Amino acid sequence: MDKINAVITGIGGYVPDYVLGNEELSRMVDTSDEWIMTRVGIKERRILTEEGLGTSYLARKAARQLLQKTGVDPQTIDALIVTTTTPDYHFPSTASIVIGKLGLKNAFGFDVSAACCGFLYTLDMASSMIQSGRYKKVIVIGADKMSSMVDYTDRQTCVLFGDGAGAVLVEGTTEEGVGLQDSFLRTDGIGLPFLHMKAGGSVCPPSHFTVDHRLHFIYQEGRTVFRYAVTDMSNDCLEIMKRNDLTDDDVTWIAPHEANLRIIEAVTKRIGVSLDKVMINIDRYGNTSAATIPLALWDYEKKLRKGDNLIMTAFGAGFVHGANLYKWAYDGE
Repeated sequence: MDKINAVITGIGGYVPDYVLGNEELSRMVDTSDEWIMTRVGIKERRILTEEGLGTSYLARKAARQLLQKTGVDPQTIDALIVTTTTPDYHFPSTASIVIGKLGLKNAFGFDVSAACCGFLYTLDMASSMIQSGRYKKVIVIGADKMSSMVDYTDRQTCVLFGDGAGAVLVEGTTEEGVGLQDSFLRTDGIGLPFLHMKAGGSVCPPSHFTVDHRLHFIYQEGRTVFRYAVTDMSNDCLEIMKRNDLTDDDVTWIAPHEANLRIIEAVTKRIGVSLDKVMINIDRYGNTSAATIPLALWDYEKKLRKGDNLIMTAFGAGFVHGANLYKWAYDGE
């Protein structure tokens, strides 16, 4: 029996219409366009402002575009996985809501929680499902409504985050040398003190006290997170390159987690890959957590060519981090 390789066969994406630019933020909190651009390289971010809409809305918009672009019969989808830090509810899963809204009658679904590294983890998982031969078509969605837990009085964090979703269709092929080639994924478990939300979970359930003391927002110790992100993403990329005998000339694209332009620049410099090989859209979307990498693939799809070597790398709360080596399977045009 021929070996089954797992390949991305299409990409969909969605960002809300509302644009929150640096000038508007400077009227909300003590900051400026110069301060934000110098430190993180973000010019604007998209925000889902309509009441009653959450991450499942972003996810299904991206998935619906994906289905339309690929022309795939929705009833042939075997599974749908949503990776997110901002689910609509504690339960049911956001994936189940998306499946219901899209009318996928033959699919099962579940959520994955791996913070900003979620797309890497979930793509690896979906690829294994395809390679097993038990599933033919799996949709992977990275989606986050980060604005739902941003404190817009905290200038250290409110400038960073935006909302969005990216979706890919993963299918099987017997063609050799394409698809997911290798993954190096790690969870350190040391990151809790430095990046978290203090309340809302089972350790500290919601109460009048937690609301009054603003404990339902992102807490981050930026310098510590920055240092670990640069080190881990760099080392993970170098490990992937070493394991697969790749030089910087062999790497066509780096698709990094879009958290901070300075992090991206530092990682690129450490691994010796020129910045013109790096997918960058943080200036327009900000940090959309699990959605950053699929949104970058969505933005750069037309530039991708069959056989391109992509290294995807990310870092997030936990700390979680890793890198995937993926050989692109079709011409983006």
